[in-house]
Amino acid sequence: MKIAIEAQRIFRTNKHGMDFVALETIRQIQKLDTENEYHIIVAKGDDVCLEESKNMKIIVLSSFGGYFGWEQLVLAKKLKKIKPDILHCTSNTAPYFINTKLILTLHDIIFLEKRDKKNRSIYQNLGRIYRRFIVPKIIPKTQKIITVSLYEKNVIKNFLNLNEEKIVAIYNGFSNHFNVKKNPQTIYRKYIDNDNYIFFLGNTDPKKNTQRTISAYAQYLEKTPKQEAAHLLIADLKEEIIDQILRESKIEWIKPFIHASGYISNNDLPYIYSGAKAFLYTSLRESFGIPILESMACGTPIITSNTSAIPEIAGEGAILVDPFIIEDISSQLIKVMEDKEYRDKQIKYGFERIKLFSWENTAKDLMKLYNEVGKS
Repeated sequence: MKIAIEAQRIFRTNKHGMDFVALETIRQIQKLDTENEYHIIVAKGDDVCLEESKNMKIIVLSSFGGYFGWEQLVLAKKLKKIKPDILHCTSNTAPYFINTKLILTLHDIIFLEKRDKKNRSIYQNLGRIYRRFIVPKIIPKTQKIITVSLYEKNVIKNFLNLNEEKIVAIYNGFSNHFNVKKNPQTIYRKYIDNDNYIFFLGNTDPKKNTQRTISAYAQYLEKTPKQEAAHLLIADLKEEIIDQILRESKIEWIKPFIHASGYISNNDLPYIYSGAKAFLYTSLRESFGIPILESMACGTPIITSNTSAIPEIAGEGAILVDPFIIEDISSQLIKVMEDKEYRDKQIKYGFERIKLFSWENTAKDLMKLYNEVGKS
């Protein structure tokens, strides 16, 4: 078969979750499948992180009119020339005017759900508007919809009133470079000048629960001698946003303990995890949660949420808190930081849990689906 895979953003320097899912899965397909012909279609970017092989061609398309223009005009035009048997779009959306079998990876439908807080990012708000417009129009054109957990499969199926056979759950994996690093300070010192720190991946998306999580950290500080207290390293959040949150929560006094690193490259992340005393992943809503596996693989105890797909991925043995209750987050943070036996138990549990997930398994499930759709 001739299979086209849309992977628009995998060449951009500052990659995020969906980009890595596409990239790592494609890398595994490249190793495993020597029969089908693949056309990987990407936008121009500075990080050329994938090379062509005998049966895998990379097609780089110039951007036009932003994300919408690239997908609906540039990509659609190229597909008419390629004429693939299957098109797999990997990041929630797809071109509307296509005449080929379509597989859509719908990581989640958060953008269709009501939210109680507005996102502070204009870019993310525009993306939400585009997805809310295009996804309902694309769904009827799909042969199969992929999502990343059983939880999200049920959410999508019920919300969009889909038949059971229309949608399939294929778990994500985690990259092999996420493991315990020796001398992690050689890297993490680029982002924080303190060896005693807690790590938090926060951003402006309301689902990340940033304000409650920072407030929980403030409660931890209140109950911990200051000379012993771990600092908080926050990635993906600008300092002015953090300052605004501190003012709104009336906890400006914790500012000396906060470190805003900005974007942390994927190559540096294992060192950040390995150096951290704990990792906070207290989201309100996740369809999978790759950072859960990354943290576990690096031997870092994780405090995460009891909501959405998170318990499905983290497992029953993980530290699961109610992310809406600040005291629940802070009490578990204090326990992890003070109880060595409890901490060691979580680290050991994490190493066992990650054995259930890999990008190779993801790729094998995806290749099986390609063959099913190709024969239909």
